[in-house]
Amino acid sequence: MPHVTVSRTIDAPVSEVWASWDDFANIDKFNPNLNRSFLIGNNGDTGLGATRQCDLEDGKNYIQERIVEYVPEQKVVVDIYNGTLPLKSAKAEVQMRALGPTRTELTFTMHFVPKMGLIGRMMVPMMKPQFKKLLGKLLDGNRAYIESGVVIARQAA
Repeated sequence: MPHVTVSRTIDAPVSEVWASWDDFANIDKFNPNLNRSFLIGNNGDTGLGATRQCDLEDGKNYIQERIVEYVPEQKVVVDIYNGTLPLKSAKAEVQMRALGPTRTELTFTMHFVPKMGLIGRMMVPMMKPQFKKLLGKLLDGNRAYIESGVVIARQAA
């Protein structure tokens, strides 16, 4: 399965990094790729089975996600199970590792299978750099949010 991985070092303890990702409904606070995010269903605010919708910054596309693996302060795996992107399936894995009492290594790996069969598979080499860029922006936004309290400003509709 094709995948992309990005990592960042954040000057904060794992508990603070985890808290930002564990606020599952509000990833839009630090993800510049989104217009908004919100919980859907009645599966809880976080933890296994929690579900959300993320409306992308283009104003047209969205994804729906559910937590399928949850290890506090270590790892969360999110299944992208529905949406308008040309993906047959996708999973996002966020891992955290303490580099010391006030430094954390954050690693985000996205595994994906594009739609459109052979044509989709042929598009993977073009998709990977785009996903890597988007995920880099996400992790940079997360780092700024944690280290400096920077919340992504949204344009008025």
